[in-house]
Amino acid sequence: MRYLPLTQPDRDAMLGVIGVATIDDLFVDVPEAARLDGPIHGLPMHASEMAVERHMTALARKNLTAGEAPFFLGCGAYKHHVPASVDHLIQRGEFLTAYTPYQPEIAQGTLQMLFEFQTQVARLLGTDVANASMYDGSTACWEAIGMARRITKRGKAILSSGLHPHYVSVAKTMAKFTGDLLETATPTLSAETDLDALIGAIDKDTSCVVVQYPDILGRIADLTPLADACHANKALLIAVVTEPVALGAIKSPGEMDADIVVGEGQSLGVGLQFGGPYVGLFGCKDKYVRQMPGRLCGETLDADGRRGFVLTLSTREQHIRREKATSNICTNSGLCALAFSIHMTLLGEKGLRTLAQINHVGAVAAAKRLSKVPGVELVTPAFFNEFTLKLPVEARPVVRTLADRGILAGVSLGRLYPGEDGLANGLVVAVTETTSAEDVETLAAALEEILA
Repeated sequence: MRYLPLTQPDRDAMLGVIGVATIDDLFVDVPEAARLDGPIHGLPMHASEMAVERHMTALARKNLTAGEAPFFLGCGAYKHHVPASVDHLIQRGEFLTAYTPYQPEIAQGTLQMLFEFQTQVARLLGTDVANASMYDGSTACWEAIGMARRITKRGKAILSSGLHPHYVSVAKTMAKFTGDLLETATPTLSAETDLDALIGAIDKDTSCVVVQYPDILGRIADLTPLADACHANKALLIAVVTEPVALGAIKSPGEMDADIVVGEGQSLGVGLQFGGPYVGLFGCKDKYVRQMPGRLCGETLDADGRRGFVLTLSTREQHIRREKATSNICTNSGLCALAFSIHMTLLGEKGLRTLAQINHVGAVAAAKRLSKVPGVELVTPAFFNEFTLKLPVEARPVVRTLADRGILAGVSLGRLYPGEDGLANGLVVAVTETTSAEDVETLAAALEEILA
């Protein structure tokens, strides 16, 4: 069918119904500095396909990719080995082309996969139930805050200083539209977490406390006292896990009585992929399941008594009246969830624990070697596979210098917290099973030279 554009009277009629004068009025919430006032500067108005391909290839060559250099970046996105079978299986036509399982009779494979994914996530997070995934960890975190507001009928959330600043930023953006009050803070370069401060801040207006586990500096805390304090004040505890491999070695948040556990599933089955797409994990206690956003797949029996799978307890705005929906989340990260589930299945419980042990042992060895560099101090004595170093100088220039030498040394806290002088010397270093002893020695030797 030929495309028939709208006429100006058509546009005027729609704008009249909406209640605005021009299309530009729809973009008033976008800061003017972020809007284009014309063509993108530096780009030609047109070019041939071959010229564009050459230009883009030249730009790509400037990248230093994770597999080409000693790699110590983390802070929410981790370089793990993804078995080749994961990529092979997710590209099967039955999965790759499937959009959404609205018709269960022809989507049993997709529905069963999502059901298995939910089971794996619930066991990993230590929760009674998990949904069929969210967009990513940061949006899952915000959805948990919104869920706590619906459950407690309160509008104040206390966010730990150890929560990833990007997650905090997403929450602040969304809170502008809901009116939630978010109490936030920045971390300090110390081995101590802020659990005592969080406990002291809880009051009768608190809907939830949000804490990262392990936190942005790699610190691990027992969440049980915080959960007890939340429940004593009829508030909820939300735990955020950005490195799910850690749960192969440390106690899950659900085991410590967290009410909602969310996280980023990228570490399992999903590559770094230049920042996305990723897959958000979301689990909670059974009594809160009807307030959980997103999709939920259930197991049932058909008319002949055969096992089958369906979408159940629909809370999405596509399924029910918009004002009754728990969220405007309209989909799940199905293909990434499949990759996560395949990788988890290949590992099994024993394999996940072994993988976690390899990560931890490697990180301990790296921390021991790097803390021997003159002037370098280990801030986090207890950690999983990510720890924080305090350099004798500002970390950002050091990271840039090392990158120029082909070493991706870690994430400087000055980059995550610009303007916070007390954090400028902090460097967060991640070590996974892909990090070799030679990589660690290369980084240590380079640091010794630069800091001398």
